[in-house]
Amino acid sequence: MAQVWSRVLVTGAAGFLGSHLCDALLAEGCSVVGVDNLATGSLDNLKHLAGESRFCYEQADICRPFDFGEVDFVFNFASPASPADYMRLGPETLRVGSDGTVNALEVAKRYSAGFLHASTSECYGDPLQHPQRESYWGNVNPIGPRSVYDEAKRFSEATIMAYQRYYGVRTGMVRIFNTYGPRLQPNDGRVISNLMMQALKGEPLTIYGDGKQTRSFCYVSDLVRGIVLLAKSGEPLPTNIGNPEEWTILECAKTVLKVTGAASGITFKPMPEDDPKQRRPDISKAQQLLGWAPEVPLEEGLQKSLAYFRSKV
Repeated sequence: MAQVWSRVLVTGAAGFLGSHLCDALLAEGCSVVGVDNLATGSLDNLKHLAGESRFCYEQADICRPFDFGEVDFVFNFASPASPADYMRLGPETLRVGSDGTVNALEVAKRYSAGFLHASTSECYGDPLQHPQRESYWGNVNPIGPRSVYDEAKRFSEATIMAYQRYYGVRTGMVRIFNTYGPRLQPNDGRVISNLMMQALKGEPLTIYGDGKQTRSFCYVSDLVRGIVLLAKSGEPLPTNIGNPEEWTILECAKTVLKVTGAASGITFKPMPEDDPKQRRPDISKAQQLLGWAPEVPLEEGLQKSLAYFRSKV
């Protein structure tokens, strides 16, 4: 595995994943410039770094050109990522995927820096291939309510490949599957945060559809470890990072009840439009290329997240 970097830039640094990534990069010995406009991020996620001399926070909107000095790597993690956020901030999500990605790439190009982009399993849409491999082109509704996020990320990938091919920028992409852990927004509409908060409040757990649709859930420390390995590898094409263990939403809800000790019932609601019925990564590329595989099973990860979610009730 190549290089440890000296000074790196993380966009979306105050977000769930961005803040954990900053921690990991500081642990690698890097100096980190964290950028966020706080549209969905929170400074609470970075308050533990207040006394860290190697961390610098800049509040800025990357949809406008920016430059915070020379860096040797750019991690582009700025974007609303939860359905609640990107439905509320549709045009902003499209802009950060387009203008924001271009501006972050321009920084990498200017300083001959490496570049890794946080892409998503949503590029596969409601997949007709299962599990999903990186070679699968996806089944995405380009005009549906989720398209502001799906197509922003797909446009980002096309832009990144163009900067790689036309300008020689050393780029890479991680396609992230469902991730959870401390600092996940408690009200972001994602499966784990919804179920954990409802259970801890003693409310009925909401299941959309019949609960038989599946997801894979990766604990945040596993994901971030994979991201850092991928950035060091220099791999230019998309790579899935996620947990291939598949859970029905109903099974997940029952595990949440077990971990929280809640006596909540379960209530069923209609399935949202374009909600994927199956989602599981094929991680054979990450296993072969990086020697990476997730280590934290769902029940253990929920236990590790319990104190955080309790603090948010």
